[in-house]
Formats: sequence, C-alpha cells, structure tokens
Amino acid sequence: MSQSDSSTVPPAKTFSPTPVAHSPVADAHLIRYAGPFIPGLVVRAQGAYIYDDQGREILDFTSGQMCAILGHNHPDVVAAITEACRNVIHLHSSQLSPPVIELAQLIASQLPKQLQKMIFLSTGSESNEAALRMAKLFRGGFEVYAFSGSWHGMTGGASASTYAFGRQGYGPTLPGVQAIPTPNCYRCPIRHCRDKCDMTCLEAGFDMTDRQTVGAPAAFIFEPIISAGGMIELPPGYLTRLRQLCDARGLLMIADEAQTAFGRMGLLFGYQQEPGFVPDFLTMSKSLGGGLPLSATLTSAEIEETCYSRGFIHATSHVSDPMPAAVGVALLKVIARDKLVDNVKKIGDYLKTRLKELQLRHECIGDIRGRGLLLGMEIVSDREKRTPAPALGTAISERCYELKLSMNIVRLPAVGSIFRIAPPFTLTRAQADSAVAILDQAIGECVAKQRAGTPAK
Repeated sequence: MSQSDSSTVPPAKTFSPTPVAHSPVADAHLIRYAGPFIPGLVVRAQGAYIYDDQGREILDFTSGQMCAILGHNHPDVVAAITEACRNVIHLHSSQLSPPVIELAQLIASQLPKQLQKMIFLSTGSESNEAALRMAKLFRGGFEVYAFSGSWHGMTGGASASTYAFGRQGYGPTLPGVQAIPTPNCYRCPIRHCRDKCDMTCLEAGFDMTDRQTVGAPAAFIFEPIISAGGMIELPPGYLTRLRQLCDARGLLMIADEAQTAFGRMGLLFGYQQEPGFVPDFLTMSKSLGGGLPLSATLTSAEIEETCYSRGFIHATSHVSDPMPAAVGVALLKVIARDKLVDNVKKIGDYLKTRLKELQLRHECIGDIRGRGLLLGMEIVSDREKRTPAPALGTAISERCYELKLSMNIVRLPAVGSIFRIAPPFTLTRAQADSAVAILDQAIGECVAKQRAGTPAK
C-alpha cells in the first residue's frame, strides 16, 4: 500500500499511560456538543496513528470521525489538497470545475443506471437533506419512515428522522416522520426473536405506520448497518422485503451510506449486500472525503428531471466546491489502485475473529457483530440477560485511550455499552493485533477494579 505507516506498536504490557489535562481554553470557550472532550490535544496525525501534545502515539480505531478511511494525511490526499490550493479552492455554486466533473464520472462508473445523477455537498446531514427534499418534491408527500435506532444527521429533515438519541428538548420535529423497529436480533425490539431475526418486527412496524399514515408518502431512509443504533446488521432478505413494503405504499428508498460507501463493509456499497436491490437515492459523505467535508446525493435521471421541472433548489455555500472534489477523486483512485475493498474484507474478517477470541475470555463481551471494518462490540453485566453495562463500557474506552488506543463508544446511557469499531481501510494485521492486545488488557483491568469494588467512572 502507498500509505506510509508504522507497522507495529509496542505490546500492551510496555505501555506507560501519561495523564493529560484538558486545555483551559477549551474549558473556558468551547461548547460541548457530544459529551466531554477527550483530555489532551492532538498535534499531528499520520496513517493509523494520532499524536498528542504529550508525544504519545495513539492507534486510531475510529478513522477520526469514521472519515479518514485511508488513514490520516494520506500522501495522495495531501497532494490533491496542495494542487487545489494552486488552482482553485472555491467557486460560485453555479460554476463547475474539472475535479467536480471527474469525480462525477468516477462515481457514476461504479453504479447502476438508476444512480447516475448527483449533487456534491459538504456533510452527511446535507446529503440526506437533499435526498429527503427531492423525495418529497417527486412524490408530492411528506411522510418519512426510518429505523428506531437511526442516525441521519443534525439538520431539520435529517434530524427529524434520527431516533438513536438527541431528540428530546428541542421542540417539535417535522410532521409525518415515523419509526419502525430496528431489526436487532441480539436485543429484539418486540421481544420476539433471539439471535436470528425472522422479520416479524418489519411487518409489525409497517402495520403500525399504516394506522398512522395520512396518505402522503415520501421516503424510507435507512443505513445498510445501523451504526449509532448499535452496529446492527440487516438480516438476509430484509432489504428485498422492505422494498416490497415501500413500493406498495409509494415510499422511495434512501440508502444513507455515510459510513459504508466505497468499501467499509467489504463491499463497494453497503446496499449491495442484497443481490438485485438498488435504492432510489444513495447518499454518501464520511467515506467520500477522506477527512475533508464532502458528501453526495445520487438518484435517477427520471427523479432528477421531475424535480428540476418542479423548481428543485438546494444551493449551499459549498455545493460543487473544487478542493473537496479533488480529494474525492484522489481517494477513489487510491481505493481502486491499492485494492482496499479486498483488504477491508480480509482484515475485517481477521479482526472480527480476534474480537470473538476476546469474547471467549471476557464474560462482559456480550456480542460481536458487524461486517468488514464496521464492527460492534457490546459490553454487558449479565451475558444471559444481556444487561447493558454503559459505565463499564465507558471505563474500558477511557483505559484504552490511556493505553494508546482510541476506541469509540457513544457516551450516552442508551448506547454507552456498544463500541463502534471503524479503523482505516489500510489497517494491517500487526495493528489489529496491537489493538486487540490493548483491549484485552483494558477489559481485564476494568473488570478487576469493578469486582474489587472500585466504581467505574
């Protein structure tokens, strides 16, 4: 692989954690937007590692915010940014540049005829917002369905269809939004299945929405793996049946592939897990920009033409910006050149096997799930009852960071026991082994403290 990177990290037992404090400026002036900040400052990043102001090399198992899929500061990404700085960074939204045209051609060449029209934006929220607006304009309705564990963004329409957390305290959402149960066979939402979903929750969910609809359908928005809701995989056949139910009700299907597009599941696109299935809209963001703000909404020529004829407008300050488009071009070329989708499949299978070995040694690991390099690990206090253990999960996450491994866990009670594991596509076996060793040590120490009566943080 072209990414220059460290291939090994010292064994976990040699690590000497160094306590670091928050920046006083951060404490004084920054709004806390997702729980507390992690102590210390990151001053440099390269490959699969970040480096803090104490000189510590930390293995990043979240790819930043799941965006740096090639690792941090990949040389091809840096070169694309440098060239854009010499040519053109930003234009009026009505003006196009060569990088935008090249990126559109590259993406279109990898997708079916139903997904050939696209708009380039900045964030996943924006890309979902554009898809929802087009679906409503095309269908003439306003009702939008999503999974009860979904996360689709923080803008108006996207946040209205986000149910994982963050809904309370902000007043009413948009009218017409409804949720159906997340198909979580580890913790069945309708108390019906255990470890194998028979899709009764899907049928029951639509039975409920049928009672609530006012006859103004627009869209169903979903993630191929429901990430913030617990890293939940859709069972085989689910998307096919979901398509049948949506078609019968006039709902267009929006595949939110912010995290899964371009290879994270070991597939080029997550929707391809279901043979023959193609959504009406495909949105992408995190895995398209390589660390820069870049997203896209794709749909069919028919939908685009109808929306255009009806006066569709979705202009933003940074639609079709040249610099992020140039980075997107570089990123897609690296993925193809270095066969990174194949690497994700291979190293993802290996990492999942190593995590399952940990599960055999640690009773607190209730479940390992996910696909490719988008994996979930659930921490429980009782394996049979499957009781979530958010305090223990948070303690393990903090100890991992002290041991130089950044492991993401959402620090909210509803999902604070579930690790979301999403390292860069360039991950090596040595790095995977190092992460597992650190995780093994952190779990052992935190469980031992808990048994000794030392409360988890």
